[in-house]
Amino acid sequence: MPSLSVFTDVPLAQKLEGSLLKTYKQDDHPNKMFLAYSVCMTKEGQPWVSSMVRNIRLQIAQDPSLNYEYMPVMGMNSFIQASLSLLFGKNSQVIMENRVGGVHTVGDSGAFQLGAQFLKTWCRDSQIVYIISSQKESYGLIFQDLGFSVYEYSFWDSTKLCLDPSMLLDVVEQAPRGCVFVMGNVTNCKLSQSQWIKLMSTMKSKRIFPFFDIPCQGLSTGDLEEETRFLKYFVSRGFEFFCSQSLSKIFGIYDEGVGILVVVALSNELLLCVLSQLMNYARALWLSPPSMGARIITSILCNPALQGEWKQSLEGVVDNIMLIKEKVKEKLRLLGTPGSWDHITEQKGSHSYLGLSSQQVEYLVKKRHIYIPRNGRINFTCINACNIDYITQSISEAVLFTKDSEK
Repeated sequence: MPSLSVFTDVPLAQKLEGSLLKTYKQDDHPNKMFLAYSVCMTKEGQPWVSSMVRNIRLQIAQDPSLNYEYMPVMGMNSFIQASLSLLFGKNSQVIMENRVGGVHTVGDSGAFQLGAQFLKTWCRDSQIVYIISSQKESYGLIFQDLGFSVYEYSFWDSTKLCLDPSMLLDVVEQAPRGCVFVMGNVTNCKLSQSQWIKLMSTMKSKRIFPFFDIPCQGLSTGDLEEETRFLKYFVSRGFEFFCSQSLSKIFGIYDEGVGILVVVALSNELLLCVLSQLMNYARALWLSPPSMGARIITSILCNPALQGEWKQSLEGVVDNIMLIKEKVKEKLRLLGTPGSWDHITEQKGSHSYLGLSSQQVEYLVKKRHIYIPRNGRINFTCINACNIDYITQSISEAVLFTKDSEK
């Protein structure tokens, strides 16, 4: 007699965006294209890897002094310090005052898993989380699974085709007192200094706890310092906060996902208390963080010559992204595609919105075999000299087709 499975009541999970890639792979059309990869791609259509990474990987593999013991629970200290210097600057106020620290985390979302666990236990009055970003973020699920009430917002205005900084201010205004406020991809939301002051003043008066997401520092503008300048504003105004600092993408080591949960406290004493609790959570979650990615990144950041070379390669990626966007916009203009396409070049970073309707996206997928997410946010590094004409012609067709169907 067969026994009853304990999994009988487990339903299939709702399909995530990954199903788009599965559909693409099953498509046998010769001109099919996938524009939703999360990694930066080269002109040859391969994942971009910073030029010195392969050599350093070989050097580490051949280093006889490494014993491959478990890492400390907090992770590699040299990696943490190098990452904090990259984020705040070596001579920053918060580093000099010894009130910032970090925990070496796993993958892109490990910092949110760790931070959410801490907030659930030690900030019981802050069980409401507001998340605002340029897109729907996966870490909302982490907070939901831990029992937080989660409210998600986007500062992409699909009507005006722009990233609206006033949306960020509006959401803070309506956020409840004492909540956790997660800000993702803030670099793309251009707030003036007066707007930052207004934002911080509102958060201060409401005792809102900030949790920042820095997924790819330097990949929006090529200026590493400028993209995290807003963190210094919060430090100077006496904020305590968490920050998820993901590092794998900006070095091109996507299969070695590592990052930092950054903690800024009002004093070193408070910082040490928070880090001691985070260490307990890290021990329960993963015990020992991955080392290879951290060793590669530390080798580059702690060597001035290698760091300079890495910064140049990162700037090259940014320049290429800007060039691709300019070419796409110009080709759409030459094709006589209805509408303004300035929003393409006004957005920063590898992933940006095309500003297409759901009907136009559906046309691209079904009629032209160009696979893009439903929200029309694509990876522009997937576009190169070999496919740009087909892609822009297809976009133009999709826009014209939907215009005609509306008549």
